[in-house]
Amino acid sequence: MTDISKLLKIAVEASIYAGEEILKVYESDDFQIVSKADNSPLTLADKNAHNKIMSFLKKTEIPVLSEEGQHLPYKERKKWKCFWLVDPLDGTKEFIKRNGEFTVNIALIKKQIPVAGVIYVPVTKTLYFADIESGAFKIDEIPSKEYENMTELIKYAHKLPLPEKNRPYTVVGSRSHMNDETKTYFNKLKKEYGDIEIISRGSSLKLCMIAEGKADIYPRFGPTMEWDTAAGHAIVSAAGGTVTKINDTLLLYNKENLLNPFFKAKCNPVFFVDK
Repeated sequence: MTDISKLLKIAVEASIYAGEEILKVYESDDFQIVSKADNSPLTLADKNAHNKIMSFLKKTEIPVLSEEGQHLPYKERKKWKCFWLVDPLDGTKEFIKRNGEFTVNIALIKKQIPVAGVIYVPVTKTLYFADIESGAFKIDEIPSKEYENMTELIKYAHKLPLPEKNRPYTVVGSRSHMNDETKTYFNKLKKEYGDIEIISRGSSLKLCMIAEGKADIYPRFGPTMEWDTAAGHAIVSAAGGTVTKINDTLLLYNKENLLNPFFKAKCNPVFFVDK
């Protein structure tokens, strides 16, 4: 199966059903939290969402690299020309805090570049999806049972970006990872743009803000993994924005080391606000 639009529909459906699994745990009193090897938290919701997504993606016969799945050695992964890159629950810390700022992220990678992506926000039922051929779209709140298939669901979508106007230059940053390098970069932007607005968001919602034109830049000087950014990268790119390393070179995927370098995401330049 190689048609990107068909693959995207499968990923959309997978994200919605994974979101349902996440909410079952979110609304319970038992998250079953454990610590992974890197001391990051893992919950029952992460595991259940992973299993649900895998049940959909396996029908595509395309390899899957999921945060909660088996990580094959690079000597095997590097042969992949196309693969799924998945974070079943992005923002586990936000999930545990019960602030709603967590997402399901699914991306399709071809030759190290994200060509399609889905971000689903279970609490608000907000859906972002994109591919390089059709552009980027958003459904503000998916209807509960008012659609029978993914083709019918798409009619509820509107194309991104629909930027906010008459706002200051806006910078979005991590709610959980604000460090000295980030603050220094923010001060650099203040010198360039004058008064700026700084907004904190959890998970891949920061990249969604860039794609929508609600923020102008998202600089990241903290650790992220490839599955944290791939879906948002695809959506930002399809909306006319960019996601690059800090030095403006390409941010690539399926590297030997799956840790991302520092990067920045910028919205479609036609929507930059005046100083």
